[in-house]
Amino acid sequence: MVDYEVDYSEVTGKLVDCPPECGMCCLCQPEVLPEERAFFRENHPESMVKIPGPVPYFALALKKGRGSCVFLENRRCKIYDHRTAYCKQYPYHLYVSDKVKVELNLSCRGAWMGTGKDALLESKVLVDDADRRISAALVEAKDVYKQFFANCREAGVMSDPSMLRMNVSENISMFTDLAYLSRIMDMSAIEPVMNLSTLQPETRVDMESLEEAGRDLAMDSMSSDDPLSVPVYCDPEWNWNMFMAVDGKIEWMVMDDDGELHHKAFADATDIRLRVPDQGAVRVLADYVQILNGRDSFMGSVFALMDQNGYEDDMANAYYGCLAVTVMDLLWRMSMLDHFMGIGCGEDAMREAIIFYDMDRLDAPAIGAFV
Repeated sequence: MVDYEVDYSEVTGKLVDCPPECGMCCLCQPEVLPEERAFFRENHPESMVKIPGPVPYFALALKKGRGSCVFLENRRCKIYDHRTAYCKQYPYHLYVSDKVKVELNLSCRGAWMGTGKDALLESKVLVDDADRRISAALVEAKDVYKQFFANCREAGVMSDPSMLRMNVSENISMFTDLAYLSRIMDMSAIEPVMNLSTLQPETRVDMESLEEAGRDLAMDSMSSDDPLSVPVYCDPEWNWNMFMAVDGKIEWMVMDDDGELHHKAFADATDIRLRVPDQGAVRVLADYVQILNGRDSFMGSVFALMDQNGYEDDMANAYYGCLAVTVMDLLWRMSMLDHFMGIGCGEDAMREAIIFYDMDRLDAPAIGAFV
């Protein structure tokens, strides 16, 4: 029996399907846990690779070292009954901070269909299966969070995280309005301690500056020549689209099932104009901002940034600022998809942008850990 509480609020009331044409989860190279290695060593010794790093680990090999999992064939898993724990968990993420929360990866198209299995029931099974890993991670994560809060108090930058979330929830429209987003980004860098209730919108939105801010954020995530490190977007036709930024240009490619990359188009990043979302898109965006506002992993990524920056900014400034730049990154990605694919800037376009973006959001460094 577990001796900790789990927050299931993000998955409660949701249905999640697994479209047979997708295979998006098979692009995420899963770790092979110690207790799983014997099966692969005995039956598929060539299928595991050692991933270097501060804490090296074993993972399943990818086709050509960059494509989908070697066990994916015709978008079906050849070892489904023996797939790893991390394969089983997708699209759920078990985030451990000073508590435990289940988060839903919205880059999975199956999370948007309104059909499939009960996400709450599936999550509870996954949490039970991961009990040992969660319990071990919780001990370490609680210590990390305790030290982080002590550092904040010592530096005089502590705020109540629950109050920050409440303030965002009460002012969601500020984070979907370009005039407010611009002011939030400015004030987070200027004000000693930000207060959303006194914030006024920009009287004249500087679209050029907003474009530059969104472009810089998005380009940073695409600036790699390693296909494993760039954003992937599974489109409605189930193509795996990849975007790489080199010397101010973006190359759009499609990866096939064998791991080969096929060039589609180039674009100069400065030619991509920031699209203004229409009312339907704003409603979808507001719902997503609420999800981010409730995610412990998002809060943990803000904390990681504060720690990286030496506790120079108040927690309120860091939280509101990070949320604003996250939205700008998302809006610019929507604009980029429209530039390449003509998706527009409406309700459906915003959903596609979130599908493109959320995997990267969940991959952001945080002081807690996914298990």
